[in-house]
Amino acid sequence: MEIGPWQLILVLLIVLLLFGTKKLRNIGSDLGSAVRDFKKGMGGDDKDDDAAKASGEKLKADAPEPEAHREQEKTSQDSKGR
Repeated sequence: MEIGPWQLILVLLIVLLLFGTKKLRNIGSDLGSAVRDFKKGMGGDDKDDDAAKASGEKLKADAPEPEAHREQEKTSQDSKGR
């Protein structure tokens, strides 16, 4: 027994009536983001990973280390107090 086009239309109509368009739209976007994240995890989406790594390295290089920054503040406060 094959599923014909009329049976598919009937099933889609019932699903639409049960869930509504807003819920189906949310499910579709959630499913799309899950597939995108899965591809990133598997290494299939190299373009986005390279861009994220490059921007992350720039931010890390520009930002001072928190511990080094604290040590600099302590030494500057010590020299002011003397």
